[in-house]
Amino acid sequence: MDVELTCRQEAALATLLVRHGADDPGQWQRQWLAGDGSDRRFCRLCGDGTPSLMAALPGDHPKALAEARAGFAIGRHLAGRGVPVPACHDFDPATGILLCEDLGDRLLHTALADQDEAGRRALYHEAIVALVRLQLEGRQGFVPSWCWDTPRYDRWLMVSREAWYFRDAFCRGLLGFTDLPAGLDEEFRALAARASAAPADFLLHRDFQSRNLMLTPTGIRIIDFQGARLGPLGYDLASLLVDPYSGLDEACQAELLEFYLATVNRYITLDPHSFYEGYYYLFLQRNLQILGAFANLSQNRGKTFFRSFLAPALSSLAQHLGRRPGDAFPCLRALVDASRSRLEPTS
Repeated sequence: MDVELTCRQEAALATLLVRHGADDPGQWQRQWLAGDGSDRRFCRLCGDGTPSLMAALPGDHPKALAEARAGFAIGRHLAGRGVPVPACHDFDPATGILLCEDLGDRLLHTALADQDEAGRRALYHEAIVALVRLQLEGRQGFVPSWCWDTPRYDRWLMVSREAWYFRDAFCRGLLGFTDLPAGLDEEFRALAARASAAPADFLLHRDFQSRNLMLTPTGIRIIDFQGARLGPLGYDLASLLVDPYSGLDEACQAELLEFYLATVNRYITLDPHSFYEGYYYLFLQRNLQILGAFANLSQNRGKTFFRSFLAPALSSLAQHLGRRPGDAFPCLRALVDASRSRLEPTS
């Protein structure tokens, strides 16, 4: 993979490297890396005798510069609060180029395959400790105006950007459904009303999963945090546990949920019953978002890597809806059952 920079970008990158201490930026070697779902571009920069650096360049969407500025501001804030994120060294606001610490290439997703059960559990425990630091320490002094998208994960976002994303990108776009249950949108609004009842004055990553966690010699570090905003505790935990990349079974999810509660309760007091109730609905919301996003990425953006994770994500949604609270969503349950039958021949 190679990327040609504009003259303005080349000049900005050289300036950032000089400010970081490079004698001759032109001699630094470049290695372009492919991202996952993002359209941002990443370049590893290697100079003689110095630690490598990572440059992140914004994508092409209309708010790409705003997203880049959010990444720098939020990254600096999180590092200052002791949250394990890469150091954000410098930033060029005109081009949106961010110069940051290079964490290497070892994702939690790939590292898990090399572990036995005890090793996997230890890594997830470490990830949960990092998550709690982000949610609680990261909330202290967080400025909502840093957010490039929305400042809060709220009912409107749950319906329009998650439930309808599932409906339009997955059910209609990928699977070709034309006649959806008449009461589906009403159920989406009811689900969002229940999910939004959870306290939402914490810091939310919104994509806290195994491919956004990196293993380094100093431990797990969190990346891709530029979409952080205020929100409920349970959503990021659901993102980690429903993560189709890892396919955690129910027993493992239950153990990790208990570990999460014990970790949070070292700092604040949570009522377990209220948390479990909110977590159920936030889990559903996250699952809908995953299916919408993976369908869009694989169908419309040529990122076929995501296609193989649709079936496990759909199975997880069906399993979760099968619990008693899912009785409140008969249209969604019927649609998920029909989707499983339709997805299998296309997978």
